[in-house]
This record gives sequence, C-alpha cells and structure tokens, in this order.
Amino acid sequence: MPNLRQLDLNLLKALDALLDERNVTRAAARLNLTQPAMSGMLTRLRESFDDPLLVRVQRGVAPTPRALALAQPVKQVLADIGALLQAPAFDPASAQMTLSLAATDYALRAIAVPFLLALRPLAPSIRVALLPLVNQQLQGQLEQGTVDLALSTPESTAPDLHARTLFDERYVCVMRSSHPAAQPALSLDQFCALDHALVSYEGGSFEGVTDEALARLGRQRRVMLSVKSFLLLPDILRASDLVAVAPRRLVEDLDGLVLLAPPLDIPGFTKVLAWHERTHRDPGHRWLRELLLRTCGAAA
Repeated sequence: MPNLRQLDLNLLKALDALLDERNVTRAAARLNLTQPAMSGMLTRLRESFDDPLLVRVQRGVAPTPRALALAQPVKQVLADIGALLQAPAFDPASAQMTLSLAATDYALRAIAVPFLLALRPLAPSIRVALLPLVNQQLQGQLEQGTVDLALSTPESTAPDLHARTLFDERYVCVMRSSHPAAQPALSLDQFCALDHALVSYEGGSFEGVTDEALARLGRQRRVMLSVKSFLLLPDILRASDLVAVAPRRLVEDLDGLVLLAPPLDIPGFTKVLAWHERTHRDPGHRWLRELLLRTCGAAA
C-alpha cells in the first residue's frame, strides 16, 4: 500500500506525465524538470507503490499493469485538486446566497435602497438581511459571519477590516415646502430662532454636531424635538414648522420638503463599506460589494 506521507502532489503530477509520455526525458520537459530530477521522482513513485510502474522495453519504457490501473484515477485526482484550488465561477442570475448588511437607518435609505433596487433584477435568488448597526458588536459579528457587510464610518471601522470609501456626506437645512422660512438664503439669526428637530442615535439628546458648530461661534439654537430615527424625520417636518439639519442624501428628492444651505459650516462625515477578510476573496461577495459601490456612485 502506498505511503501517503511520501506521496505529494508533485509526485502525482510526475506519474501522470510519465504515463502520458512513456519517456522520462519528455515527461521532465513537460514539467520543466531536469532528467535526473524526473528519474529521482520515478524512484520515489516506485517505492511508494511498490511497483516498477515503467519498465524498459526495446523502444523506451512501457507501463506495468499497476501503472495502467493508476492512470485514470491519478488524472481524476489531479482534476479534482485543480477544481478545489480554482475559485468557483459566480453567476448572479442563478446564485443562491444570503447577504447580511448592517447599517444605520440613514444608511439604509441612502445606500441600501438603491443597492436593493439594482440587485433584484440581476440576482433574483440572493436574499438580503438588513440589520441594525451596533458599533460595539460589529467586529465580532463580522468575524463570526452574522454580518457580511457594514455601512460605517472611518472612525468606527477597525483597522484590520477591509474598507472602501463610499462618499463624503454634507448636511443641509430641511423644512416643509410651505414653511415661512423657506427662502433662498437663511441668515444665522433666522436659523437660531427657528424650532429644530434633532436625530439622536443614543436617544434623548438635544445636542449634536450642529450645536457644536454653533457653540464655536458663541451661538445656540432651539432644539424642541429629539428623535431616535432618521426615518421619522421627513414626516415630522412635513407636518410641522420644525426644521432640521440632516444629511443631504437622506432628504434629497423627497416630496414636500425644501433644502437650504445652513448659514454656518457644519462638518460632514464619510461613509465607508467595511467587510472582514473572511469574505474578501469570495467571488459572490466581491460581486455584491462592487454592485453596492456602483449604485452608491450612481446615486451621488
């Protein structure tokens, strides 16, 4: 019985070449080896299979019955190993897989919705699970596979994750179209005098980046409503005289709302797509990431 510890892939490739060529010199040339190296491999093969495998005849060498019996199984083993090492082809039209995408509600509307609209006709059998983004849990979720992709920010993305920048977001002042303050330009005094709504991810806070920017100018605004979800904001603004400072992608193209430039400089933020090394080379996940990046660019 062959000693499997002595029988490596190179020996099987050598045996395949020898059985095909039935000539040590030609088999060596086929594998880019020297003739002494090929002769040495033949010696090891004979020891492993306890059989001469190739014997000298009047014109070259001839395979033994044991060698003839090995020819097809060896080719099959090499083919199977080649298929194992080759990345599987990915066809989105027939692919069946589940993608878990973690995001804030803002990112769901601004990024995930265009992605899903593009995905459905191209890959009808790929399922998508939209999950809340919890920064404290994200690293573990990506490592364990409960999350495949995350729509995050550079500040909250661990350095050992893969990441691609999606876009730089800026803030706008938004209010209902018939709001008394809906005019081409809004002064800082008018802005501070209005009643504001604010989105607080932690819940209950009445201060954010806008208030920090105002404080640097020695000013403050009146925040009368704090909500936890961006998705509530458009309906609240349409139904009231409240105004809000919101990411542009969240509110652009929404009916009944008007967008104005804030009368002060409010730092924006960057959105990134993050994923773990676990899925980095998978062709299906690579295709999905590229589609998300394209749809993000198309929406810009």
